[in-house]
Amino acid sequence: MTATTEPQSLSRRSHAGGAGAAVEPDRFPLAGLLALAMAGFITILNEALPAGLLPQIGAGLAVPESLAGQLVTIYAVGSLITVIPLTAATQGIRRRALLLSAILGFMVANTVTAVSVSYSLTLAARFVAGVSAGLLWALLVGYAARMVPEHQQGRAIAVAMVGIPLALSLGIPAGTLLGTAIGWRACFGVMSGLTLILVAWILLTVPDFPGQADGRRHALRDVVSMPGVRPVLFVTLAFVLAHNILYTYVAPFLAVGGMAERTDLVLLVFGAASLVGLWIVGALIDRHARALTLLSTVLFGLATLIFGLRGGDPASIYAAAAIWGLAYGGVPTLFQTALAKASGNAADIAQAMLVTVWNVAIAGGGIVGGLLLDALGIGAFAPALLGLLVPTLVVVAICRQHGFPRAKP
Repeated sequence: MTATTEPQSLSRRSHAGGAGAAVEPDRFPLAGLLALAMAGFITILNEALPAGLLPQIGAGLAVPESLAGQLVTIYAVGSLITVIPLTAATQGIRRRALLLSAILGFMVANTVTAVSVSYSLTLAARFVAGVSAGLLWALLVGYAARMVPEHQQGRAIAVAMVGIPLALSLGIPAGTLLGTAIGWRACFGVMSGLTLILVAWILLTVPDFPGQADGRRHALRDVVSMPGVRPVLFVTLAFVLAHNILYTYVAPFLAVGGMAERTDLVLLVFGAASLVGLWIVGALIDRHARALTLLSTVLFGLATLIFGLRGGDPASIYAAAAIWGLAYGGVPTLFQTALAKASGNAADIAQAMLVTVWNVAIAGGGIVGGLLLDALGIGAFAPALLGLLVPTLVVVAICRQHGFPRAKP
């Protein structure tokens, strides 16, 4: 079955929740897609919340902050090393059961984290949370695409991904304030409660789909060799690596211009612009995905130039942060949609590869940025970022048939 026919035929045959009502192929399933967005929101909160509560967590577990920080590291490791083999091994399982298993993994991990007084047990719980996160990210995009006809897939994926910028711009600061007010353990307990609500929401609004039959499951090498998959993975690696070099070291970058104390405000501008960027992409992606990807890359390059040439001017810095956010806000949706279309009914395996590449880029941003900072100073950042964005733009531009195809008339 082809990638263009599968989502439509599946949406006509599937049944929503426990009600048994057929999903209407032309009716946009907003409630179900928002449930997927909520799953993404909770995943991002689980990933980043400990970073804002390290002193409290360290005191609660009687360990130094450096060890408390490894709760973030072990979470990423859990996602990185298990997402591809776990996604491949679960291809035959019905999709909603697998989605709920990943979400319930969060509930178990967060409940254990909330009550544990053992550092080792808490680390193990965080590893389980990371495994659940990797599996969930591998499922979300393909799930959203299967819930709608082909001409609505980009919009559906944009709605399902809205939890990412909302968590980064609003959820994590709010969670940090809540954790400071009521305690970090209670904060993880609240996330467990949200997970239970999400399980009920998914059962009511998200349709079920079958897994892949034995004869139609996909080997990793076959998915990698599909036309368009490798270009999308390369572009994802280069673009996200450039983003994370800048994002990870934005504070020392701003310190050069005497704006270190305005880091939170600069990131607020970035976050707000990211939401605008996601809204624009969600509205236009089904007709102009290629043009939006090219534009996002060009805008990020423009922001990089402003940062490099006008780093001492506050007005220019805020403008560059807004352009950067506008460029980045819709990028996860653009790349995931491109990969879903390139991989067809192997989307879950392809998305698992993308999750791995994304985590490598996040880790690489810290490593490469640190090496640049120590060896060459902050002035090397702009050329390094442009050195990643130029080949990104070239690959998107030349992949007109597969990966980043021209829009159909």
